Order: sequence, then structure tokens, then C-alpha cells
Amino acid sequence: MDATATTYLPYALLAMGAYALVSPLMRVATTGPNAIPSDVAVVVSNTLLIVMAIGVIAYTGQGFTTHLASPKLAHVLAAGFFLGIGILALYRSLSLGPVSVVTPIFAMFLVFSSVIGFLFLGESFTARKGLGIVFAAAAVYLVSGA
Repeated sequence: MDATATTYLPYALLAMGAYALVSPLMRVATTGPNAIPSDVAVVVSNTLLIVMAIGVIAYTGQGFTTHLASPKLAHVLAAGFFLGIGILALYRSLSLGPVSVVTPIFAMFLVFSSVIGFLFLGESFTARKGLGIVFAAAAVYLVSGA
């Protein structure tokens, strides 16, 4: 493992573990008696996300307004737009369908993001990565029962 991997892998593993709980918790919150509408759940959960992010920015002293003039802000805004669509759709689908089907289909974003990385960002593609993508797609098909 190279030195840069040791800097990002703990965060990736933390993200995986934390994100594993999102779908089951949202499924419980948005179904059954006293269900919270999925759009309300989006606002509440993402308000907490914003508060947490502001705390991290303040703690680390990254500043905020200085980055608003970056030429890359358009990419951040576009990502935010697609994130909004994705989260709204995920929470709605969790309120309507089983976690065991919705989450694997949603998780296909990993495959598509990887392909975008290869095709448009110049990231290395190997036979191993290609096989992983094929297995990921097959796993989603098998798990979701679609």
C-alpha cells in the first residue's frame, strides 16, 4: 500500500461504515406509524450535515468565503445539484421499497463513478478493476432481485 492510500483509506472506511447505516435508518424513519415524509427527512438529515461541516471548517480553520471565488465552484455547485437529486430520490425510494433492493441499486453509482473516472478523469483502468465492476453489477442484480 502506498503512502497516499494510508491517508485516504481510513476516511473511505469510515464513510462506508457510516453510510451503511443511512438506508436502514431512513427506511425506518420514513415508513410505518408516525412516518416522516422523505422530503422532510432530507431537510432534517442534511441540516445536521451542514452543521457538522461548518463545525469541521471552523475547527480546522479552512475558511469559507475565500473559496467562493474559485473557478472550481461551478463543479461544486453541479455536484451539489446532483447530490440533491440523488438524496431526494434515495430517501423517496426507501420510503416506498425495501432497503435490500433500493440500496444495491443506489450503490451502482459506485460503478458509474468509477467508469467516469476512467473515461474522463484519466484514472488508470486495469483488468482487475474491470472485473470488479462486472462483479459489482452482477452482485447488485443478484441482491436486488431486479
